[in-house]
Amino acid sequence: MGIALDAIGIVVKDLGESLKFYRALGLDIPELDLSEPHVEVTFPNGLRFMWDTVELIKRFDPNWPEPVGQRVAMAFLCGSPTEVDAKYASLTAAGYKGRMEPFDAFWGQRYAIVLDPDGNGVDLFAPL
Repeated sequence: MGIALDAIGIVVKDLGESLKFYRALGLDIPELDLSEPHVEVTFPNGLRFMWDTVELIKRFDPNWPEPVGQRVAMAFLCGSPTEVDAKYASLTAAGYKGRMEPFDAFWGQRYAIVLDPDGNGVDLFAPL
């Protein structure tokens, strides 16, 4: 068997706030035990999304240098250009920071970027 992408993990300062954001984004995330420093969800396509607290990472890697700036970028396909606009509007209205308002990109997509609570870029896109 070859190598295959199985999971995406992010390190978060506040697990509850991060889960709240990704639920607002539209991910189907059940209620999870927030007393645990690691939680994960497996989506219908088989991809696992994992959240680890800063404290957990520092527990097994005391020399872990906390990143400055954007830690990772994730791109989420929306159902239509209108959905990109609506999702961006709902997230920014909920108080999340918009990094790039929706626009028609030269590569043929409606595109926008919102930041999650840890400053990770969350790209929203749909074909034009």
